[in-house]
This record gives sequence, structure tokens and C-alpha cells, in this order.
Amino acid sequence: MSPTSETAHGGRRLVIVESPAKAKTIKGYLGPGYVVEASVGHIRDLPNGAAEVPEKYTGEVRRLGVDVEHDFQPIYVVNADKKAQVRKLKELLAESDELYLATDEDREGEAIAWHLQEVLKPKVPVHRMVFHEITKDAIRAAVANPRELNTRMVDAQETRRILDRLYGYEVSPVLWKKVMRGLSAGRVQSVATRLVVERERERIAFRSAEYWDLTGTFSTGRVGDASDPSSLVARLNSVDGRRVAQGRDFGSDGRLKSDQVLHLDEAAARALAAALENASFSVRSVESKPYRRSPYAPFRTTTLQQEAARKLGFGAKSTMQVAQKLYENGFITYMRTDSTTLSDTAVSAARAQVTQLYGASYLPDKPRTYAGKVKNAQEAHEAIRPSGDRFRTPAETGLTGDQFRLYELIWKRTVASQMKDAVGNSVTVKIGGRSADGRDAEFSASGKTITFHGFMKAYVEGADDPNAELDDRERRLPQVAEGDALSAEELSVDGHATKPPARYTEASLVKELEEREIGRPSTYASIIGTILDRGYVFKKGTALVPSFLSFAVVNLLETHFGRLVDYDFTARMEDDLDRIARGEAKAVPWLRRFYFGEGDDNAGAASGAGNGDGDHLGGLKELVTDLGAIDAREISSFPVGDGIMLRVGRYGPYVERGEKDEEGHQRADVPEDLAPDELTVEYAEELLAKPSGDFELGADPESGNQIVAKDGRYGPYVTEILPDGTPKTGKNAVKPRTASLFKSMSLDTVTLADALKLMSLPRVVGADAEGVEITAQNGRYGPYLKKGTDSRSLETEDQLFNITLDEALAIYAQPKQRGRAAAKPPLKELGTDPVSERPVVVKDGRFGPYVTDGETNATLRTDDSVEEITPERGYELLAEKRAKAPAKKTAKKAPAKKATTAKKAVAEKTTAKKTTTAKKTAAKSTTAKKTTAKKSAASAKSDE
Repeated sequence: MSPTSETAHGGRRLVIVESPAKAKTIKGYLGPGYVVEASVGHIRDLPNGAAEVPEKYTGEVRRLGVDVEHDFQPIYVVNADKKAQVRKLKELLAESDELYLATDEDREGEAIAWHLQEVLKPKVPVHRMVFHEITKDAIRAAVANPRELNTRMVDAQETRRILDRLYGYEVSPVLWKKVMRGLSAGRVQSVATRLVVERERERIAFRSAEYWDLTGTFSTGRVGDASDPSSLVARLNSVDGRRVAQGRDFGSDGRLKSDQVLHLDEAAARALAAALENASFSVRSVESKPYRRSPYAPFRTTTLQQEAARKLGFGAKSTMQVAQKLYENGFITYMRTDSTTLSDTAVSAARAQVTQLYGASYLPDKPRTYAGKVKNAQEAHEAIRPSGDRFRTPAETGLTGDQFRLYELIWKRTVASQMKDAVGNSVTVKIGGRSADGRDAEFSASGKTITFHGFMKAYVEGADDPNAELDDRERRLPQVAEGDALSAEELSVDGHATKPPARYTEASLVKELEEREIGRPSTYASIIGTILDRGYVFKKGTALVPSFLSFAVVNLLETHFGRLVDYDFTARMEDDLDRIARGEAKAVPWLRRFYFGEGDDNAGAASGAGNGDGDHLGGLKELVTDLGAIDAREISSFPVGDGIMLRVGRYGPYVERGEKDEEGHQRADVPEDLAPDELTVEYAEELLAKPSGDFELGADPESGNQIVAKDGRYGPYVTEILPDGTPKTGKNAVKPRTASLFKSMSLDTVTLADALKLMSLPRVVGADAEGVEITAQNGRYGPYLKKGTDSRSLETEDQLFNITLDEALAIYAQPKQRGRAAAKPPLKELGTDPVSERPVVVKDGRFGPYVTDGETNATLRTDDSVEEITPERGYELLAEKRAKAPAKKTAKKAPAKKATTAKKAVAEKTTAKKTTTAKKTAAKSTTAKKTTAKKSAASAKSDE
């Protein structure tokens, strides 16, 4: 049935999608007989706490939201913030003759459709409407060809949801008891955290090795040009037939893996260079091989996240937020997909653009097809590509900013996937000479020339290693033949040191999770967001650094819940869930075996897996019940060396030597943003050498109370020790006087007199002519004067003690500054933002340092520092901020144009949004923006 022919057949159709943006786009493609409304993500889910569980449920059911004793029946409740929307949907459904559930076509979308059907209880025909792109043709085809709900997909999603609830609600309380309150565990997030922690352990255990070699610049003696250079640079390859050691020849312990290679130290390398100074060199061999490079497959979710990180500096979360907007507005196909398949329509569109933009010589004879590399990929989905049967070029879209850049990336990759291979030649030249002391030295140089760029004309993939050479980079060597004489223009001696394995970035962690088949690719962005938000991981530049807290959490999980964070077990569990989705296994027996450790042996292979720690003998319930063997202090303690221990305490990490209350005991807080591999014995000794704990300054002459200086979480401060028996709670509670040290003070130099002066604040300066008291106070944003509700800033901290009443009155006699004070100079310049093309700087703001390009401001995170922030990190923070910003343009246009027809329009529901009064439209627009923002979080795929 054509959407535009509904008037002929009669009736009204309600179409429900997830988001308001998606609803707006689809509405434009359907006729007037269709009402398109958003559910705004999930309308129903497991309860967030016992308070949301209906009163009839008690005990474990109330705590978990799942009835584990009765076939793991989930308890679903309508989200509190969705009740109004559910009422609206029911009202619209009551006036409709048909219901179309048009949520996304993946498991999550299928589950949302099922929940809508269960809650709305429609008495009219229900159709499942699916599409992978939001174009006019695709939407009309979806209406004309609906299907039934896929209950297998719903069951698979429900099983995952129940599994994740059991895992999180049973394991997280163990972390609260044994590590710290407020922590969380998750089926995939805990494994992802373990990966980051293990990489840091490798870095801590790593021992660097030093090695040396030679680099020679050799001349042919003739005049060169761009196609035939006159010289080449070659690196020493072997001496007397023994290969010279390179970084790959050393292990993580700093030792050579084999004694077959020659390890040159600095002295040996310099001696060899001196012996080769007057040597004669010639070409020993020239080996040429054909070079061929095929196009990269079109994007799927994970490869898009990786490339957007490499090329655009986007985090995984930012990438998905921008992609969601592109999809909802009809620019790209669905962005959560495991498939690299292109439809016949898409292939035709891409091939047409290849011919149009690059010429027929770049078009292969047959369309290219790409086999899916992801296990259990949902091949019904397409790869991520521009939407429609004709691809819009980036310039034709009218997009700007991050949406333009991401669309351009997707468009280039898709078009390039249907182009010819790049071809050329790779050449290796070996150069030999004999030193003055008779040693034979051989140098090697590699070159590459591309004779036909093929797909590289459109697109070249980035690399995780910033030092890696990209595919389209040529290295031309002189045209030489075996036996040609060469002269050494320069022989340089180069020292190198092996480096520890690089930390994960968001892109490389996504790649690692996918290669290990852990979790679902569609959830990786939210998983990374979770471990960042929980404080398990923080960023330094683009690198993901584990916190000391994550070391304690992973240590507990590895020791006592080994199989739950075992990589193979987690991957096999994913296989089991996919078997359930295909109908090859049943959910309830599998869940019973996972939770209780009992049931059918064929319920799932992973459920019987163990890691040799004995924890495979029981199910999850048994593991979390017996916590007596877990020593909270032991799992949060890590040796640093020389008798120093790193401990993760309730208020953060600290180093300690000796036992508390014993002679010689030392303790010092560790900066929370310190990377674990930077905590060396030397640095720990520095921390312990600093004044810490209660640094006694003396007794207050008036009260007799001891005054001490401390180094707290928020900086050094002074306080008094109240006598024993002083009430600390209740109506008669007495709080000790406390004051932060001035910026000019330190724990090493602060005196009793300084402390008493600080604790005397606020100081009464005097009163004005009307008797209003003026005080000098030290606040969060610096020193200031206060008179009633009128505050004025002071220039220095010393003024708190020496400003006179006349000086204070003179300050109040001046008009109070309104607006901004004089702009402070930037703390750091980062360069030009690739999106706004404006200079990016770091500034010091009221709430701390932030990056800005003059249009967008983004506060530095706790793991960022002014000194270490890189340009790329600055651009990433700005990109994330832009991605979160609500649309601004449509909110103000509607009131001005439609105000004159306000009264008439009120009665017509279908046009009410556009024709209400100016004030109401503005209010609705604001509400719409807020609703859209909420939707972004609500519709995100469930964390695992």
C-alpha cells in the first residue's frame, strides 16, 4: 500500500520510532494519514532499585528485579520519566486504526518494539516496519512490506539484559564491601578494564634495552630529479653476515631473544663508523617486486569508530552521537552494524560516482564484494554508507562541522571500496663495503613507487601508530644496478631504546575487543564511556590509563571471580548468547547453569568453563555468597619496592612503609592522576619524604588546642585538634577551625603564627557610614570583601590581613564591575582546530582550565593537565562538546512565522506544533530540545 493512498482506503496509522529527530524526518516522507511519534528510547526496563519494584514482590526479586526462582522471569516497570510519553502514545493509539512499530532493526530495536506492544496493548492490527536508511523510497517500501516481530531477537536481547543484571547486581556489592562504595562490575566493562590494566602491568614490568646502529647516505654521483634521486639513505643491516639487532630482537625484560644477532653498543657503533669512513661501497643487489593494495571494506560500527579516532580525533562515543544524527536525518544508513555488505543499489551508486568523479579507468570490471569478518554478523544489515540510490557528495549535503567531516569520511570510504587496486613496485637495495679493520658491512634501503593510485585517489586508511607510514606514501630510490659504485656522503651513529607496549587508545581498545570477540561491537562506545565515567580509566592525550582503583578491582575479580573476567570464557559466553538467538540453545537452562551452577550440560559451553582457581565448581550465586576468603587489604595492596606498598584506600591511593602505629611508619597520598607505571621507588620515596599526616605546629595560646598542618585531597590546610570528648555530632557538635594555606605557603614553611592568622578569618575590617559590617574572607575563587550581599574581589591574599577600612570603603565607592573582567592571557596554545579552523587555546576559567576555539568551550577532565594536554586531545574535547550541544536554529524560527495564525491552529492537532503562539512555540521548542537530549542517553544501546 502506498503511503499517499491512505485516504482512498481510509483510516489513520500511528508510526512509533525511538527519537523525535527520526520521527520528524520520517513524517516528511509519509502522507497526512500517518501520525509519527517517538517513544524516546526504551519505555520499559528492569527496575533501577527496590523502590521501583511493585509491592507484591519481595526478597531477592525486589533486590535483583529478576525472579531467579521462577525461570528468571524479569520484572519490567515503565520508566518514571516515560510515563507521560506512554500516556501520549496510548491516546494517539486510541485514535488510530493501525500501529506500525518502526524502531531500529537490531536486537535492541526489536526489544523496544516488543515492549511497546506489551505496554500499549493495541486492539488494532500491528505491523513491524523495518528499514536501514531513512529515505523516501526506503520508508515507503518499509510501510508496504511490514513483517512480524522477531521473538528470537527479543528473547536474545532479554537474555543478555537478565545476564547483565545478575552480573552487575551480584558482583558490584562485593566491590562495595571489599574495595570502595559506588563501584560497578559488568560482563564486558570489567573485561575491558582488565585489558587496560594488563597493558599497564606490561609497561610496569618492561625493562628498556639500548641498541645502536648506523645510517648511511649514499650518492650515485649523478644529478638527480624527482623520479630518479641522486642519493639514498640506508640502514646498517649486518656485519660479517650477522644481522644487527633491532628493537624487535629484545624481549620485555630488556634481553636479546637470540644470540644469533649482533648487539652493538655505542662504543662498537662509533668504532665501526670510524673504520668505514674511507671504505668503498657498491650495490650488491636490487630486488624489485610488484606492489598491489586493494581497497578497504566499507565501514561497520567498529571500523568507523577506529577511523574517526585516527583521522578526526573523535572518541567512540562522539562518533556514535554524530553518526546517530546523520542517520536520523537521512544522510547515512544505520550505524550499528557488523556487516560490510553493500546492497546492489549502493554498489551501483558508488560505481556511478567513481566514473563521474575519477573516470572509467578507476572502475573495476565487476563490482567488489566484501565478506563479513565479524563472527555472528547480522548480515541483514548493510555496511555504513551514504543513504539513497544516488550518493550526495559532501558538498551537496549542506552539512557543517563534525557531521560534515564524518559524512565525508563515510562517503570517501564507500566510494573507494568500489575502485580499482593501487599498483606499483617495491624495491630493496643492498649496499656493501669493507671497513679498515676488514669487517664486511651491509646496508639496506627499501623504496616504493605507485604507478596507479586506484582507490587511493579517494581514500587512505589511517594508522594507530603515529609513526607508521600510510599506504599512499612513496619512497623513491635512485635507479641503480648491481655492481654500481656509491660514495658515502655521511655515516651517522644512531642510538635507540626499546619502548614499552603502547597504551590502548579508544580505537585500539575497540579493535582488541572485537578481535577477541568480547561483547557486541554496537556496545563498545558505551562500554568505554562507562569505564571512563567510573574512574577505572582516565585519558592522557588519547591514551587510556588505568587508575590505581582499577588495579584493586581487577585484582579482586581475577583472584576470586577468575572466569568472569577470563577472555575466552567471555567470548564463549557471547557465542552461547548467539546460539540462543538462533534457537540452538534455550535461555532458562543456560541462565540457571550460569547463576546456580546446575542444569543441562548442553545449555551452554561457556557456563562450565573455569580458570583453574576452583571457582568453576559453583555458579555466580555461590561465588558472591562466600566472601570470607577475600582479604580487602590484600587485594588493594601492591608492592612498589624497598618495603614500600601502594594501597588503594577509601579516599584514594597512598604509599606506605611499615605498619600503622609502629615505629618508622610512613604514609603519603598518591596523586590520583598519576599513571601507575610512573610510580617508581624513587618517586614513592619523594612522596614519603614530604611532610604528611599531622604536622604539629604547636598549641593555640588561647584554647590550648594543638594546631596541625595536613596535606589533604584538596591541598594543604591547617586545623585544630579538639579535646577528647568533644561532641562531633548532634545539636552540640563542635567543628574544628580549619583553613587552607595561601598559595604562597607550604607545609614545609608554615608556622603556628601563620596558622592562627589563617584560622582567624574572616576578619572584620570595620563598618561603613550606615553601620554595615565589612569583612575580609578567603573563598573558593580567591580573597574578597563582603558587605551584606555585596562582594568585591581583592587582588592579593595578603590584603586579607592588611587592608584598612578606608581602603575597603574606597573599593566599595567604585562602581561594581559588570560583565567580564579583562581577559587573561591563554595558558597554552594548541594550534588550529580542524573543524572550526580557529585557533585553540587553553584558558584558566572560574571552574578550572578549559580549551576554547572562541566558539566552543570544553572543560579539561580530571585526567588532563595544562602541561601535558596535546592539540589532538584539545580538538577531541571540543568535538565531544559540539556533539552534545542541542540544535539551536529551529527553536527561534517557528514563532515569528506562525504567530499570526495562532488562534486558528490550536484546534488542529496535526499542525499544532507549527502554528501555536510565539510563546508556546518557543516553550515547546525548548522542551523538544531537552527531550531530544534525554533521548540520546535513553536510546543508547545497553551497557554490558
